[in-house]
Amino acid sequence: MTICSTEGGPMGQPSRPDRLLGTVLRAQSGFFWVQTEAGVIECRLRGRLKRERLATDIAVIGDHVEISRAGGMTGAVEAVLPRRSKLARRGAGARGAHKEDVLVANLDQVLLTFACAAPSFAPRMLDRYLVICEYSQLDAVVVATKTDLVAPAEAQALFAPYERIGYPVLYVSNTTGAGLEALRHQVAGRISVVTGKSGVGKSSLLNALQPELHLATAAVSTALNKGRHTTTVAELIPLPEGGFLADTPGIREIGLWQVPTEDLAWCYRELRPFIDDCFFAGCTHTHEPNCAVRAALRQGAIAPERYESYVRLRSGEV
Repeated sequence: MTICSTEGGPMGQPSRPDRLLGTVLRAQSGFFWVQTEAGVIECRLRGRLKRERLATDIAVIGDHVEISRAGGMTGAVEAVLPRRSKLARRGAGARGAHKEDVLVANLDQVLLTFACAAPSFAPRMLDRYLVICEYSQLDAVVVATKTDLVAPAEAQALFAPYERIGYPVLYVSNTTGAGLEALRHQVAGRISVVTGKSGVGKSSLLNALQPELHLATAAVSTALNKGRHTTTVAELIPLPEGGFLADTPGIREIGLWQVPTEDLAWCYRELRPFIDDCFFAGCTHTHEPNCAVRAALRQGAIAPERYESYVRLRSGEV
């Protein structure tokens, strides 16, 4: 999965007077529901667009598009504008090759949602998400859910390593309502994507923020300690305070998409201050002598679990 930031957006006028600019709110089975000044229009892709870009998704929720009208509230997507940001993962392509699987375009922040229990906290997965956010220079907010299932001190201990290195952590409970007001303030006026491990309560969280949504939820399998996928279609959900929330299917594995190995240490923000002080240029920070990163580790400036996470990710371990 990757998140990257570029310039672009739905500014200006459409290229032709008979076309409209809009934003894709929902995509399913080749149909795209596009919000325009004329209302929500159901669209299909023009055939030439399907032939132009085969290595990535042509249009996804959040994309700014140019459409032509057909009969009634139907139309066709004529062009997709450049994306200023995107959330994508490494997907499977033909004959075992990898391709880019884009989930959301033009987002402002990522809400990395992880449960304190049921399912158990997955720090390695959170670390991979944070690497992606750092590489792409996109804001990341950690949302710790199901805080009612553990003691407050236990919840704080799970996420303290991330707070110490500067990541905002919101502690919430869909059951008691704790932390929901802070979360509402965080998402107001922004386009945010809610993502994380299956079963952590993403849909329940959205229902708590927007009770009228009635999104489907499911219990966590106690036998496997894994969540069941309840969101099957990604869509942008408008918020009363302004902005949108993107609800996406739960993710059990994250494949990094085009994050260079040589940039990996920089993506661990607590390693960053020491990288340039290593004796050897191109130091991997795993075995070289006079490594400033490993010296900082010995001095307690870097948490051992985060350093181990870096080493494992560099070696290709999950």
